Amino acid sequence: MIYAGAQSGDYKVPEEVRAAGFEICADEAGSLVEAHDLKKLKFHGGVEGLAEKLNTSTTNGLSIDNEGLASRQEVYGVNKFAESPQRSFWVFVWEALHDMTLMILAMCAFVSLVVGIATEGWPRGAHDGLGIVASILLVVFVTATSDYRQSLQFRDLDKEKKKISIQVTRSGYRQKLSIYELLPGDIVHLAIGDQVPADGLFISGFAVSIDESSLTGESEPVMVSAENPWLMSGTKVQDGSCKMLVTTVGMRTQWGKLMATLSEGGDDETPLQVKLNGVATIIGKIGLFFAIVTFAVLVQKLLTPLVRNLAACETMGSATTICSDKTGTLTTNKMTVVKSCICLNIKDVSKQEKPDIPDKAFKILLESIFTNTGGEVVNNKQGKREILGSPTEAAILEFGLSLGGDFHAERESSSVLRVEPFNSSKKRMGVVLKLPDGSVRAHCKGASEIILDACDKVINADGEIVNLKEGSLGHLKTTIDEFAGEALRTLCLAYIDLDKNVSADTPIPSSGYTCIGIVGIKDPVRPGVKESVALCRSAGITVRMVTGDNINTAKAIAKECGILRDDGIAIEGPDFREKSLDELYDLIPKIQVMARSSPLDKHTLVKHLRTTFGEVVAVTGDGTNDAPALHEADIGLAMGIAGTEVAKESADVIILDDNFSTIVTVAKWGRSVYVNIQKFVQFQLTVNIVALMVNFTSACLTGSTPLTAVQLLWVNMIMDTLGALALATEPPNDALMKRTPVGRQGNFISNVMWRNIFGQSLYQFVVIWLLQAKGKSFYGLYGDDSDLILNTLIFNSFVFCQLFNEVNSREMEKIDVLNGIWNNNVFVSVLGATMVFQVIIIEFLGTFANTHPLTMMQWYYSILTGFLSMPIAVILKMIPV
Repeated sequence: MIYAGAQSGDYKVPEEVRAAGFEICADEAGSLVEAHDLKKLKFHGGVEGLAEKLNTSTTNGLSIDNEGLASRQEVYGVNKFAESPQRSFWVFVWEALHDMTLMILAMCAFVSLVVGIATEGWPRGAHDGLGIVASILLVVFVTATSDYRQSLQFRDLDKEKKKISIQVTRSGYRQKLSIYELLPGDIVHLAIGDQVPADGLFISGFAVSIDESSLTGESEPVMVSAENPWLMSGTKVQDGSCKMLVTTVGMRTQWGKLMATLSEGGDDETPLQVKLNGVATIIGKIGLFFAIVTFAVLVQKLLTPLVRNLAACETMGSATTICSDKTGTLTTNKMTVVKSCICLNIKDVSKQEKPDIPDKAFKILLESIFTNTGGEVVNNKQGKREILGSPTEAAILEFGLSLGGDFHAERESSSVLRVEPFNSSKKRMGVVLKLPDGSVRAHCKGASEIILDACDKVINADGEIVNLKEGSLGHLKTTIDEFAGEALRTLCLAYIDLDKNVSADTPIPSSGYTCIGIVGIKDPVRPGVKESVALCRSAGITVRMVTGDNINTAKAIAKECGILRDDGIAIEGPDFREKSLDELYDLIPKIQVMARSSPLDKHTLVKHLRTTFGEVVAVTGDGTNDAPALHEADIGLAMGIAGTEVAKESADVIILDDNFSTIVTVAKWGRSVYVNIQKFVQFQLTVNIVALMVNFTSACLTGSTPLTAVQLLWVNMIMDTLGALALATEPPNDALMKRTPVGRQGNFISNVMWRNIFGQSLYQFVVIWLLQAKGKSFYGLYGDDSDLILNTLIFNSFVFCQLFNEVNSREMEKIDVLNGIWNNNVFVSVLGATMVFQVIIIEFLGTFANTHPLTMMQWYYSILTGFLSMPIAVILKMIPV
């Protein structure tokens, strides 16, 4: 056993591995793929020899019971990557303490404690400092609790995202398994769009092209074959299909080792984040200016700014257009052949009409259906027949079986010389067969117009091969249009006999075919799609269908969904890509359907919509061909069921049920978040303006401020944490989808918001100044505690004004602000808790909070003062903007 100059016995099988029934350990198997060492692979007997050492078969796969499974897992590990441990609650507490505002407040608390104790002694001098500390701790724990709960939710979503299935041969039959169940020795079937789930070796396949950019950084695809058999975990199948022998799983793979050294990066800012950052900057500058001026006036007093860190909403809330895929998103992706035109005879398969097919043509038809396919007919564990493959392949295979065909007999009667899998640019697939009599035949299947253009002959009703004359060609083209007009997806089947001496390297011909027939496949529109499209239109969101299907099929589906209307245009990809920039500028706004589109066409459309027209674009997709557009879009939405791993990794959101209605729900929630943040900012700015105006003017005119540091911090709590909890938890409603989208250029703080902010601020400022000027005489306050009682009344009235303004902020335009308030438990709970805390602060924390207990009449007037802000809000909302 010598290779590359190595001495015999260089590799010795560990005893524990041999005792488990294997002849190679996990590290040695892993080093084969890691080093791409063909000599070492040859030393182990090639792929077949390695399979024997892994105690598996390249044809039947693993044959193991539960005990054998556990033994293999013990020796080779499981196909799971080590994840960072869930961070504890106290880690989030520690992170929350690092907020710059809180650090400044902590320093203020320290200074206040030192100065207070030095001047007034303990405990009176420590009240302000301890009050600041208590407020800091309250903010920290509320923030940490929110972030901790959010991390748990993201962890659950991440687990859902990682539920990936792969086709595997075990115990002699093909089945679907989770990638986490894979073990060395498993035989995995890979196709276009799949992510390689573990390190392994190529067994057999055709035209396999692998994108290794995620692992190596190289953009050029790598061709995998028997001469270059290395398949690496985390890479993606760009073209072709193959069988793979799994050699290494989990953290021993190259992807696992890479992930152990990397951490996830951040995301780009959404349009709302950009707007919020601008608002926060303005607020910060204004607050800093007034803080500096007030500090200069009071000299010995510090007024801390009100600084915010607002969460951004989903970009989908700002979306102005959705470019939707057809299959699986607008339709159910459950396909069946309902019509056929075989040998020029049209039959309605859905009505059990059997096609009349001559024997020779029947043999060729079954040969085409069962050999030129990416699907497979298998028996499952229960012994029942099951069809594996894409919905289109499954529909055609089911059609072949319904005709009485035998999948396995047809596959075994010929040998495959070459396979060219389907891809979105060619829109066709082909196979070259060596038949039992030694002749060679190629079968081709794909988009009807494309395959028909490659045909010059057709099989007629008598089973004879005749020239595709104008009459027959016209009949077939009319049939395609009729099928497409009934919203059927059409595929054409054709074949060509080749020279016996062709090799496996000879490309499949592009012309000279004989047309066998055309099938019409029904993919029903999903329930609720038409209503969802109408909802998008009422919300100002344009829905466009971008598909690879025939234009007549696309138009029929688009009309059924309500996407294509009289004012819209349906265009084909080849026509679209020939247009000049000036023509595209006029054309793109009118496009509602793009058929026969390539990945580049979809990418170009999305790019122009984003850059030239300033739209916020959402794109849906499920295939590898959708990845460029998903990446280019402002928000990419991949299908969780039918979507390939390439599509999912290129997207921002994964729709778990593949339903267009869910996409509309995402838009509704996004808008809800956007509007809720607007409500919160309106509420927050009102408090900011009033607090700044009251303390600033008071400091300038009287030399003192009516609101102490502890009271301001309590108001800050109402504004920030509790206000955010109350207003940001409002659930979405249908009215949100009757508004025009904000888009990319819309102002975050609208004119309506400015009206409400300044109107409420003016009312509250006037109320507080009247209290400050006339409060003593109005309430008959005399004696040493009069100033303390008056300041308590001002503080109490200010808080209740904010409480009622919180209710007013639930609706920025509607007068009825109480509608649905009792359905929002969080909002009601926050209001109730705030009132309870306010009573405690006034009545029981006098020394600590610098307040004085109030009489029932004083409480009544404080509440009335706040309540009057509600009719003021009604008057404001009646003022047109």
